[in-house]
Amino acid sequence: MTTPARPEDETLPLATTFGYGLQHILAMFGGVIAVPLIIGSAAQLSAADKVLLVSCCLFVGGAATLLQTLGLPYLGSKLPLVQGVSFATVATMLAIIGTDGRDGLRTVYGAVIVASVIGFLLVPIFGRMLRFFPAVVTGSVITVIGLSLMPVAAGWITGQKTTMVNGTATANPDYLNPGDIGLAFFTLGAIVLLAKSRKLARMAILLGLVIGTLVAAAFGKVSTSAIGSAGIVAVPQPFAFGMPLFEIGAIVSMTIAILVIMVETTADVLAVGEVVGTKVDSRRVGDGLRADLASSALSPVFNSFPATAFAQNVGLVAITGVKSRFAVAAGGAVLLVLGLSPIASAVVGMIPTAVLGGAGIALFGTVAASGIRTLGKVDYDGTNNLIVVAIAIGAGLIPVVKTDFWHRFPSWFETIFHSGISTTAIVAVVLNIVFNMIGGGRKAGSTLATAPALQVTDVETRVLAEGGAFESGQVVRVRPVKEPERA
Repeated sequence: MTTPARPEDETLPLATTFGYGLQHILAMFGGVIAVPLIIGSAAQLSAADKVLLVSCCLFVGGAATLLQTLGLPYLGSKLPLVQGVSFATVATMLAIIGTDGRDGLRTVYGAVIVASVIGFLLVPIFGRMLRFFPAVVTGSVITVIGLSLMPVAAGWITGQKTTMVNGTATANPDYLNPGDIGLAFFTLGAIVLLAKSRKLARMAILLGLVIGTLVAAAFGKVSTSAIGSAGIVAVPQPFAFGMPLFEIGAIVSMTIAILVIMVETTADVLAVGEVVGTKVDSRRVGDGLRADLASSALSPVFNSFPATAFAQNVGLVAITGVKSRFAVAAGGAVLLVLGLSPIASAVVGMIPTAVLGGAGIALFGTVAASGIRTLGKVDYDGTNNLIVVAIAIGAGLIPVVKTDFWHRFPSWFETIFHSGISTTAIVAVVLNIVFNMIGGGRKAGSTLATAPALQVTDVETRVLAEGGAFESGQVVRVRPVKEPERA
Protein backbone atom coordinates (compact mmCIF):
# COMPACT_ATOMS: atom_id res chain seq x y z
CA MET A 1 0.00 0.00 0.00
CA THR A 2 1.37 3.40 -1.03
CA THR A 3 2.00 5.84 1.79
CA PRO A 4 -0.28 8.86 1.23
CA ALA A 5 1.15 12.38 1.07
CA ARG A 6 -1.13 13.36 3.96
CA PRO A 7 -1.84 11.03 6.90
CA GLU A 8 -5.58 11.74 6.78
CA ASP A 9 -5.72 10.36 3.22
CA GLU A 10 -4.72 6.85 4.31
CA THR A 11 -7.01 4.11 2.98
CA LEU A 12 -7.81 1.00 5.03
CA PRO A 13 -9.50 -2.31 4.17
CA LEU A 14 -13.26 -1.84 3.72
CA ALA A 15 -14.29 -3.84 6.81
CA THR A 16 -11.72 -2.02 8.96
CA THR A 17 -12.84 1.34 7.59
CA PHE A 18 -16.47 0.75 8.55
CA GLY A 19 -15.48 -0.77 11.89
CA TYR A 20 -13.59 2.37 12.90
CA GLY A 21 -16.36 4.52 11.45
CA LEU A 22 -18.96 2.74 13.58
CA GLN A 23 -16.79 3.35 16.63
CA HIS A 24 -16.89 7.08 15.94
CA ILE A 25 -20.69 6.97 15.70
CA LEU A 26 -20.98 5.05 18.98
CA ALA A 27 -18.80 7.67 20.69
CA MET A 28 -21.16 10.51 19.75
CA PHE A 29 -24.52 8.75 19.35
CA GLY A 30 -25.82 9.60 22.82
CA GLY A 31 -25.23 13.29 22.16
CA VAL A 32 -26.68 13.35 18.66
CA ILE A 33 -30.02 11.79 19.71
CA ALA A 34 -30.34 13.82 22.91
CA VAL A 35 -30.83 17.16 21.13
CA PRO A 36 -33.89 16.19 19.02
CA LEU A 37 -35.44 14.51 22.06
CA ILE A 38 -34.94 17.68 24.13
CA ILE A 39 -36.33 19.95 21.42
CA GLY A 40 -39.15 17.54 20.55
CA SER A 41 -40.33 17.50 24.16
CA ALA A 42 -40.13 21.31 24.44
CA ALA A 43 -42.16 21.68 21.22
CA GLN A 44 -44.80 19.26 22.62
CA LEU A 45 -44.41 16.86 19.70
CA SER A 46 -46.03 13.44 19.64
CA ALA A 47 -43.98 10.26 20.01
CA ALA A 48 -44.15 9.70 16.24
CA ASP A 49 -42.96 13.25 15.53
CA LYS A 50 -40.05 12.83 17.95
CA VAL A 51 -39.03 9.70 16.03
CA LEU A 52 -39.16 11.77 12.83
CA LEU A 53 -37.01 14.46 14.45
CA VAL A 54 -34.38 11.92 15.54
CA SER A 55 -34.33 10.37 12.05
CA CYS A 56 -33.85 13.77 10.43
CA CYS A 57 -31.00 14.72 12.78
CA LEU A 58 -29.22 11.44 12.03
CA PHE A 59 -29.71 11.95 8.30
CA VAL A 60 -28.38 15.53 8.32
CA GLY A 61 -25.49 14.57 10.62
CA GLY A 62 -24.46 11.83 8.20
CA ALA A 63 -24.68 14.08 5.15
CA ALA A 64 -22.75 16.85 6.95
CA THR A 65 -20.02 14.38 8.00
CA LEU A 66 -19.58 13.24 4.41
CA LEU A 67 -19.32 16.86 3.26
CA GLN A 68 -16.75 17.72 5.95
CA THR A 69 -14.55 14.64 5.41
CA LEU A 70 -14.75 14.15 1.62
CA GLY A 71 -15.28 17.79 0.71
CA LEU A 72 -16.35 19.85 -2.29
CA PRO A 73 -14.64 22.95 -3.70
CA TYR A 74 -14.49 25.52 -0.86
CA LEU A 75 -16.55 23.20 1.38
CA GLY A 76 -15.05 20.71 3.83
CA SER A 77 -11.75 20.57 5.70
CA LYS A 78 -11.12 16.98 4.49
CA LEU A 79 -10.15 16.01 8.02
CA PRO A 80 -11.51 13.20 10.24
CA LEU A 81 -14.26 15.29 11.86
CA VAL A 82 -17.71 13.93 12.77
CA GLN A 83 -20.63 16.34 12.37
CA GLY A 84 -23.83 16.27 14.41
CA VAL A 85 -26.44 18.48 16.07
CA SER A 86 -24.78 20.66 18.68
CA PHE A 87 -25.64 21.21 22.35
CA ALA A 88 -24.36 24.77 21.97
CA THR A 89 -27.67 25.88 20.44
CA VAL A 90 -30.04 23.88 22.66
CA ALA A 91 -30.53 26.53 25.36
CA THR A 92 -31.15 29.17 22.68
CA MET A 93 -33.65 26.95 20.85
CA LEU A 94 -35.50 26.16 24.08
CA ALA A 95 -35.78 29.89 24.82
CA ILE A 96 -37.13 30.55 21.30
CA ILE A 97 -39.69 27.73 21.51
CA GLY A 98 -40.96 28.80 24.95
CA THR A 99 -44.59 27.69 25.18
CA ASP A 100 -45.32 28.10 21.46
CA GLY A 101 -45.05 24.40 20.62
CA ARG A 102 -44.79 23.64 16.91
CA ASP A 103 -44.89 27.34 15.99
CA GLY A 104 -41.89 27.84 18.26
CA LEU A 105 -40.11 25.02 16.43
CA ARG A 106 -40.82 26.74 13.11
CA THR A 107 -39.36 29.96 14.53
CA VAL A 108 -36.24 28.01 15.52
CA TYR A 109 -35.87 26.75 11.96
CA GLY A 110 -36.18 30.28 10.55
CA ALA A 111 -33.57 31.59 13.00
CA VAL A 112 -31.15 28.73 12.20
CA ILE A 113 -31.38 29.38 8.44
CA VAL A 114 -30.70 33.12 8.71
CA ALA A 115 -28.04 32.84 11.44
CA SER A 116 -26.17 30.13 9.50
CA VAL A 117 -26.18 32.23 6.33
CA ILE A 118 -24.83 35.20 8.33
CA GLY A 119 -22.11 32.96 9.75
CA PHE A 120 -21.27 31.65 6.25
CA LEU A 121 -20.83 35.22 4.98
CA LEU A 122 -18.62 36.07 7.97
CA VAL A 123 -16.14 33.23 7.35
CA PRO A 124 -13.69 35.36 5.29
CA ILE A 125 -13.35 37.88 8.13
CA PHE A 126 -13.75 35.45 11.02
CA GLY A 127 -10.04 35.59 11.80
CA ARG A 128 -10.57 39.20 12.87
CA MET A 129 -13.57 38.28 15.04
CA LEU A 130 -11.82 35.50 16.95
CA ARG A 131 -10.20 38.05 19.22
CA PHE A 132 -13.64 38.77 20.72
CA PHE A 133 -13.98 35.10 21.77
CA PRO A 134 -10.94 34.31 23.94
CA ALA A 135 -10.86 31.53 26.53
CA VAL A 136 -12.41 33.72 29.21
CA VAL A 137 -15.47 34.16 26.94
CA THR A 138 -15.78 30.69 25.41
CA GLY A 139 -15.07 28.96 28.73
CA SER A 140 -17.85 30.94 30.42
CA VAL A 141 -20.30 30.19 27.61
CA ILE A 142 -19.55 26.45 27.48
CA THR A 143 -19.91 26.21 31.27
CA VAL A 144 -23.32 27.87 31.16
CA ILE A 145 -24.42 25.62 28.28
CA GLY A 146 -23.96 22.60 30.53
CA LEU A 147 -25.44 24.21 33.64
CA SER A 148 -28.47 25.59 31.81
CA LEU A 149 -29.34 22.12 30.53
CA MET A 150 -29.44 20.54 34.01
CA PRO A 151 -33.09 21.56 34.55
CA VAL A 152 -33.88 19.65 31.35
CA ALA A 153 -32.29 16.49 32.75
CA ALA A 154 -34.17 16.95 36.04
CA GLY A 155 -37.44 17.46 34.13
CA TRP A 156 -36.93 14.23 32.21
CA ILE A 157 -36.52 12.39 35.50
CA THR A 158 -39.44 13.92 37.43
CA GLY A 159 -41.86 14.42 34.56
CA GLN A 160 -44.24 17.37 34.32
CA LYS A 161 -46.58 18.45 37.12
CA THR A 162 -49.56 18.37 34.77
CA THR A 163 -50.49 16.52 31.59
CA MET A 164 -53.03 17.43 28.92
CA VAL A 165 -56.10 15.15 28.87
CA ASN A 166 -58.72 16.05 26.23
CA GLY A 167 -57.36 19.58 26.18
CA THR A 168 -57.51 20.01 29.96
CA ALA A 169 -54.51 20.29 32.25
CA THR A 170 -54.64 17.40 34.73
CA ALA A 171 -52.32 16.59 37.62
CA ASN A 172 -49.72 14.02 36.57
CA PRO A 173 -49.81 11.07 39.00
CA ASP A 174 -46.26 10.05 37.97
CA TYR A 175 -44.74 13.44 38.83
CA LEU A 176 -41.76 12.96 41.20
CA ASN A 177 -42.25 9.18 41.05
CA PRO A 178 -39.54 7.57 43.25
CA GLY A 179 -39.34 4.67 40.78
CA ASP A 180 -38.44 7.03 37.90
CA ILE A 181 -35.88 8.82 40.07
CA GLY A 182 -34.37 5.47 41.06
CA LEU A 183 -34.26 4.38 37.40
CA ALA A 184 -32.44 7.60 36.48
CA PHE A 185 -29.77 7.16 39.12
CA PHE A 186 -29.42 3.47 38.29
CA THR A 187 -28.64 4.53 34.71
CA LEU A 188 -26.19 7.14 35.98
CA GLY A 189 -24.52 4.52 38.18
CA ALA A 190 -24.18 2.16 35.22
CA ILE A 191 -22.51 4.96 33.22
CA VAL A 192 -20.08 5.60 36.08
CA LEU A 193 -19.10 1.91 36.25
CA LEU A 194 -18.73 1.69 32.47
CA ALA A 195 -16.58 4.83 32.49
CA LYS A 196 -14.10 3.03 34.75
CA SER A 197 -13.44 0.51 31.98
CA ARG A 198 -10.70 1.63 29.62
CA LYS A 199 -12.29 -0.30 26.74
CA LEU A 200 -15.90 0.78 27.35
CA ALA A 201 -15.44 4.36 28.57
CA ARG A 202 -16.03 5.88 25.13
CA MET A 203 -19.36 4.05 24.88
CA ALA A 204 -20.40 4.57 28.50
CA ILE A 205 -23.31 6.92 27.66
CA LEU A 206 -24.72 4.70 24.91
CA LEU A 207 -24.34 1.46 26.87
CA GLY A 208 -25.79 3.15 29.95
CA LEU A 209 -28.88 4.10 27.94
CA VAL A 210 -29.21 0.50 26.73
CA ILE A 211 -28.87 -0.96 30.23
CA GLY A 212 -31.29 1.57 31.72
CA THR A 213 -33.85 0.89 28.99
CA LEU A 214 -33.62 -2.89 29.51
CA VAL A 215 -34.21 -2.46 33.26
CA ALA A 216 -37.11 -0.08 32.55
CA ALA A 217 -38.61 -2.66 30.16
CA ALA A 218 -38.50 -5.26 32.95
CA PHE A 219 -40.70 -2.93 35.03
CA GLY A 220 -43.09 -2.19 32.16
CA LYS A 221 -41.86 1.38 31.60
CA VAL A 222 -41.02 1.06 27.89
CA SER A 223 -43.56 1.77 25.16
CA THR A 224 -43.14 0.07 21.77
CA SER A 225 -46.19 1.67 20.14
CA ALA A 226 -44.15 3.84 17.76
CA ILE A 227 -42.30 0.84 16.30
CA GLY A 228 -45.42 -0.75 14.86
CA SER A 229 -46.26 2.29 12.76
CA ALA A 230 -42.68 3.07 11.69
CA GLY A 231 -41.56 2.23 8.17
CA ILE A 232 -38.34 0.45 7.30
CA VAL A 233 -37.15 3.13 4.86
CA ALA A 234 -38.31 6.73 4.42
CA VAL A 235 -36.71 9.84 2.97
CA PRO A 236 -37.09 12.86 5.30
CA GLN A 237 -39.90 15.11 4.10
CA PRO A 238 -38.77 18.73 3.65
CA PHE A 239 -40.41 21.14 6.11
CA ALA A 240 -42.46 18.37 7.72
CA PHE A 241 -43.47 20.69 10.59
CA GLY A 242 -44.42 23.61 8.36
CA MET A 243 -42.57 26.48 6.72
CA PRO A 244 -40.09 28.35 8.93
CA LEU A 245 -41.05 31.56 10.71
CA PHE A 246 -38.66 34.51 10.92
CA GLU A 247 -38.48 36.73 14.01
CA ILE A 248 -35.76 39.34 14.60
CA GLY A 249 -35.18 38.51 18.28
CA ALA A 250 -34.85 34.81 17.58
CA ILE A 251 -32.44 35.47 14.70
CA VAL A 252 -30.20 37.72 16.83
CA SER A 253 -30.12 35.16 19.62
CA MET A 254 -29.32 32.29 17.24
CA THR A 255 -26.62 34.32 15.47
CA ILE A 256 -24.79 34.68 18.79
CA ALA A 257 -24.99 30.91 19.27
CA ILE A 258 -23.69 30.33 15.72
CA LEU A 259 -20.69 32.61 16.39
CA VAL A 260 -19.85 30.53 19.46
CA ILE A 261 -20.15 27.36 17.35
CA MET A 262 -17.77 28.86 14.77
CA VAL A 263 -15.17 29.39 17.49
CA GLU A 264 -15.61 25.79 18.69
CA THR A 265 -15.36 24.39 15.15
CA THR A 266 -12.21 26.43 14.47
CA ALA A 267 -10.63 24.97 17.61
CA ASP A 268 -11.71 21.44 16.57
CA VAL A 269 -10.14 21.84 13.11
CA LEU A 270 -6.88 23.11 14.63
CA ALA A 271 -6.88 20.36 17.25
CA VAL A 272 -7.54 17.46 14.87
CA GLY A 273 -4.89 18.82 12.49
CA GLU A 274 -2.35 18.64 15.32
CA VAL A 275 -3.49 15.14 16.34
CA VAL A 276 -3.29 13.86 12.76
CA GLY A 277 0.00 15.68 12.12
CA THR A 278 -1.10 17.45 8.97
CA LYS A 279 -0.89 21.00 7.65
CA VAL A 280 -3.85 23.21 8.54
CA ASP A 281 -3.82 26.65 6.95
CA SER A 282 -6.37 29.47 6.94
CA ARG A 283 -7.95 28.16 3.73
CA ARG A 284 -8.56 24.77 5.31
CA VAL A 285 -10.09 26.30 8.43
CA GLY A 286 -12.33 28.41 6.21
CA ASP A 287 -13.41 25.40 4.15
CA GLY A 288 -14.27 23.55 7.35
CA LEU A 289 -16.35 26.44 8.64
CA ARG A 290 -18.16 26.84 5.32
CA ALA A 291 -19.09 23.13 5.32
CA ASP A 292 -20.27 23.50 8.92
CA LEU A 293 -22.48 26.50 8.17
CA ALA A 294 -23.77 25.28 4.80
CA SER A 295 -24.96 22.08 6.52
CA SER A 296 -26.52 24.14 9.31
CA ALA A 297 -28.32 26.45 6.87
CA LEU A 298 -29.82 23.48 4.99
CA SER A 299 -30.60 21.39 8.10
CA PRO A 300 -34.01 23.04 8.79
CA VAL A 301 -35.14 22.05 5.30
CA PHE A 302 -34.86 18.44 6.50
CA ASN A 303 -36.25 19.19 10.00
CA SER A 304 -32.91 19.20 11.78
CA PHE A 305 -30.72 21.69 13.67
CA PRO A 306 -27.19 23.18 13.33
CA ALA A 307 -24.74 20.40 12.38
CA THR A 308 -21.31 21.07 13.86
CA ALA A 309 -18.05 19.25 14.62
CA PHE A 310 -18.11 16.93 17.65
CA ALA A 311 -15.11 17.63 19.89
CA GLN A 312 -15.23 14.21 21.59
CA ASN A 313 -14.40 12.55 18.29
CA VAL A 314 -11.16 14.54 18.09
CA GLY A 315 -10.17 12.79 21.30
CA LEU A 316 -11.12 9.44 19.79
CA VAL A 317 -8.75 10.07 16.85
CA ALA A 318 -5.95 10.71 19.34
CA ILE A 319 -6.72 7.60 21.41
CA THR A 320 -7.11 5.13 18.51
CA GLY A 321 -4.40 6.61 16.28
CA VAL A 322 -6.67 6.05 13.25
CA LYS A 323 -6.19 9.23 11.22
CA SER A 324 -8.01 8.29 8.03
CA ARG A 325 -10.78 10.70 7.07
CA PHE A 326 -12.34 7.89 5.05
CA ALA A 327 -13.01 5.92 8.25
CA VAL A 328 -14.97 8.90 9.61
CA ALA A 329 -16.72 9.26 6.25
CA ALA A 330 -17.82 5.62 6.61
CA GLY A 331 -19.29 6.57 10.00
CA GLY A 332 -21.15 9.39 8.27
CA ALA A 333 -22.59 6.88 5.82
CA VAL A 334 -23.82 4.79 8.77
CA LEU A 335 -25.52 7.87 10.25
CA LEU A 336 -27.12 8.60 6.89
CA VAL A 337 -28.54 5.08 6.63
CA LEU A 338 -29.90 5.26 10.20
CA GLY A 339 -31.60 8.53 9.31
CA LEU A 340 -33.32 6.85 6.37
CA SER A 341 -34.71 4.10 8.63
CA PRO A 342 -37.63 5.33 10.78
CA ILE A 343 -37.83 1.98 12.55
CA ALA A 344 -34.24 2.39 13.75
CA SER A 345 -35.13 5.83 15.06
CA ALA A 346 -38.28 4.42 16.68
CA VAL A 347 -36.13 1.96 18.62
CA VAL A 348 -34.11 4.92 19.88
CA GLY A 349 -37.36 6.69 20.78
CA MET A 350 -38.26 3.84 23.15
CA ILE A 351 -35.78 5.14 25.71
CA PRO A 352 -37.78 6.31 28.77
CA THR A 353 -37.29 9.94 29.71
CA ALA A 354 -36.12 8.95 33.21
CA VAL A 355 -33.30 6.90 31.68
CA LEU A 356 -32.44 9.77 29.37
CA GLY A 357 -32.43 12.10 32.39
CA GLY A 358 -29.93 9.93 34.23
CA ALA A 359 -27.63 9.97 31.23
CA GLY A 360 -28.30 13.70 30.86
CA ILE A 361 -26.73 14.40 34.25
CA ALA A 362 -23.46 12.92 33.00
CA LEU A 363 -23.80 14.31 29.47
CA PHE A 364 -24.66 17.89 30.42
CA GLY A 365 -22.25 17.81 33.34
CA THR A 366 -19.48 16.89 30.91
CA VAL A 367 -20.29 19.97 28.83
CA ALA A 368 -20.06 22.18 31.94
CA ALA A 369 -16.83 20.46 32.99
CA SER A 370 -15.32 21.17 29.56
CA GLY A 371 -16.07 24.84 30.07
CA ILE A 372 -14.50 24.78 33.53
CA ARG A 373 -11.42 23.11 32.06
CA THR A 374 -11.15 25.88 29.47
CA LEU A 375 -11.51 28.52 32.20
CA GLY A 376 -8.62 26.80 33.98
CA LYS A 377 -6.34 28.02 31.16
CA VAL A 378 -7.27 31.67 31.73
CA ASP A 379 -4.76 34.01 33.41
CA TYR A 380 -6.40 35.51 36.52
CA ASP A 381 -3.29 37.06 38.13
CA GLY A 382 -3.15 40.82 37.72
CA THR A 383 -6.24 40.84 35.47
CA ASN A 384 -10.00 41.34 35.82
CA ASN A 385 -10.75 37.98 34.24
CA LEU A 386 -12.25 36.67 37.48
CA ILE A 387 -14.90 39.40 37.47
CA VAL A 388 -15.57 38.73 33.77
CA VAL A 389 -16.23 35.05 34.47
CA ALA A 390 -18.23 35.73 37.64
CA ILE A 391 -20.62 38.25 36.11
CA ALA A 392 -20.97 36.44 32.76
CA ILE A 393 -21.89 33.12 34.39
CA GLY A 394 -24.07 34.78 37.02
CA ALA A 395 -26.01 36.76 34.42
CA GLY A 396 -26.36 33.67 32.22
CA LEU A 397 -27.85 31.62 35.04
CA ILE A 398 -30.52 34.22 35.91
CA PRO A 399 -33.01 32.98 33.27
CA VAL A 400 -32.19 29.40 34.29
CA VAL A 401 -33.07 29.81 37.97
CA LYS A 402 -35.87 32.35 37.37
CA THR A 403 -37.44 31.57 34.02
CA ASP A 404 -39.85 34.54 34.02
CA PHE A 405 -37.19 37.11 34.93
CA TRP A 406 -37.43 38.97 31.59
CA HIS A 407 -41.16 38.38 30.90
CA ARG A 408 -42.17 42.05 31.22
CA PHE A 409 -39.55 43.26 28.74
CA PRO A 410 -40.14 43.58 24.96
CA SER A 411 -40.47 40.21 23.23
CA TRP A 412 -37.29 40.64 21.13
CA PHE A 413 -35.30 41.46 24.28
CA GLU A 414 -36.77 38.50 26.15
CA THR A 415 -35.96 36.11 23.31
CA ILE A 416 -32.29 37.13 23.36
CA PHE A 417 -31.74 37.27 27.12
CA HIS A 418 -34.02 34.38 28.09
CA SER A 419 -31.27 32.15 26.71
CA GLY A 420 -28.45 31.59 29.18
CA ILE A 421 -25.93 31.09 26.37
CA SER A 422 -26.87 34.36 24.64
CA THR A 423 -26.77 36.30 27.89
CA THR A 424 -23.41 34.84 28.89
CA ALA A 425 -21.88 35.44 25.46
CA ILE A 426 -23.02 39.08 25.29
CA VAL A 427 -21.95 39.90 28.86
CA ALA A 428 -18.61 38.08 28.57
CA VAL A 429 -17.71 39.71 25.23
CA VAL A 430 -18.59 43.20 26.49
CA LEU A 431 -16.72 42.79 29.79
CA ASN A 432 -13.69 41.28 28.03
CA ILE A 433 -13.57 44.31 25.71
CA VAL A 434 -13.87 46.70 28.66
CA PHE A 435 -11.28 45.00 30.87
CA ASN A 436 -8.87 43.28 28.47
CA MET A 437 -8.98 45.09 25.15
CA ILE A 438 -9.68 48.81 25.63
CA GLY A 439 -6.46 50.65 26.32
CA GLY A 440 -4.31 47.59 25.64
CA GLY A 441 -5.37 45.87 28.83
CA ARG A 442 -5.46 42.41 27.30
CA LYS A 443 -3.11 39.89 28.89
CA ALA A 444 -1.88 36.39 28.22
CA GLY A 445 -4.41 33.64 28.74
CA SER A 446 -7.21 35.57 27.08
CA THR A 447 -6.55 34.38 23.54
CA LEU A 448 -8.48 31.68 21.72
CA ALA A 449 -8.53 28.46 23.73
CA THR A 450 -11.84 26.82 23.04
CA ALA A 451 -10.11 23.46 22.82
CA PRO A 452 -8.72 22.98 26.35
CA ALA A 453 -4.91 22.94 26.66
CA LEU A 454 -4.46 23.87 22.99
CA GLN A 455 -3.31 27.28 21.83
CA VAL A 456 -2.02 28.63 18.55
CA THR A 457 1.66 29.50 18.23
CA ASP A 458 3.04 32.92 19.05
CA VAL A 459 2.88 34.24 15.48
CA GLU A 460 -0.77 33.33 14.94
CA THR A 461 -1.73 34.50 18.45
CA ARG A 462 -0.20 37.89 17.76
CA VAL A 463 -2.02 38.11 14.43
CA LEU A 464 -5.36 37.43 16.13
CA ALA A 465 -4.68 39.75 19.06
CA GLU A 466 -3.91 42.61 16.69
CA GLY A 467 -7.12 42.06 14.74
CA GLY A 468 -5.44 40.49 11.73
CA ALA A 469 -6.33 37.43 9.69
CA PHE A 470 -4.39 34.38 8.59
CA GLU A 471 -2.51 34.78 5.33
CA SER A 472 -3.37 32.42 2.49
CA GLY A 473 -1.30 29.27 2.82
CA GLN A 474 -0.02 30.16 6.29
CA VAL A 475 0.38 27.06 8.42
CA VAL A 476 -1.51 27.08 11.72
CA ARG A 477 0.00 24.88 14.40
CA VAL A 478 -1.13 24.16 17.93
CA ARG A 479 0.86 23.15 20.96
CA PRO A 480 -0.09 22.28 24.55
CA VAL A 481 1.61 25.25 26.21
CA LYS A 482 0.45 28.50 27.74
CA GLU A 483 0.97 31.66 25.75
CA PRO A 484 3.86 33.77 27.12
CA GLU A 485 2.86 36.96 28.84
CA ARG A 486 3.07 40.16 26.81
CA ALA A 487 2.88 43.75 27.96
